[in-house]
Amino acid sequence: MYRFLFSSKWLGYLLLAAIFASACVFLGRWQMDRRAETLAEINRVVSNYSAAPVPFALAKDQFQALAPEKEWAQVELKGSYDPDAQRIVRNRPLNGQPGYEVVVPFRLDSGETVIIDRGWLPIGNNNPGSPDSVPAPPAGDVTAVVRLKHPEPELQRGAPEGQLASIDLKAYAAQLSYPILTGAYGQLASETPPAAEMPYPFPKPSVEEGTHLSYSLQWFAFGVLMFVGFGYAARQQARNAAIDAEDDGDAEAAGTVHSAVPARRRPAPSRGRKRPTAEEEEDALLDAQGY
Repeated sequence: MYRFLFSSKWLGYLLLAAIFASACVFLGRWQMDRRAETLAEINRVVSNYSAAPVPFALAKDQFQALAPEKEWAQVELKGSYDPDAQRIVRNRPLNGQPGYEVVVPFRLDSGETVIIDRGWLPIGNNNPGSPDSVPAPPAGDVTAVVRLKHPEPELQRGAPEGQLASIDLKAYAAQLSYPILTGAYGQLASETPPAAEMPYPFPKPSVEEGTHLSYSLQWFAFGVLMFVGFGYAARQQARNAAIDAEDDGDAEAAGTVHSAVPARRRPAPSRGRKRPTAEEEEDALLDAQGY
């Protein structure tokens, strides 16, 4: 009944179904991996974002090489800003609005220097390609609380003088006359004393999981439905073949019945008799009329 499944046509259909289902499984697993990354990020935010800050002495190693689980952890820094080495970072959208971020070296009392991202600025209206004004950091001794962030990769594009294409700490360090720690930078949470004017503070990262789970389940369902569809098509093919075979059997039985009944035929003329000629037929007609 299902012998047709071994035909090249149906084997091709099965191969296509398997390829499609494999692609669905791959996409479903990819969404699950993205969900796992999102959940890990949420856990880091929940655990570290509002935790009590630790002194720099306990977090120095993180500024040299930041561990993933320490991202967003708060660190207290004491020292002073170097406003002459301040830079703005290009192409930094916030809430759908384009703008910049302000990064400044911070020289610690212990002698090291780290980079602090002080906040966000909108695109300016007066000078294209730069904000209208960049608030200066507070002068003198400052106590800053920052949240640890990984440095960004180098981008294959340049930036005007005084600007950076990304927070690539190694590229930033190449522009300075003194070394900085390049394993992490700090996103400003607070500073004392506060500056007279501040860039816009960063919003708290989202702790919403998103739609990765639903998308992954949809992809897995598509993969299963492909085989369900293949099975349904095979079942329909088998039913149609059974119906055709039944119709052929009925037609054959009807043909057998008809062939069993002999056809009524007219008797064939005897081979021994000659057909009368026209003269003989005329004489017989005259005799019948009494002439």
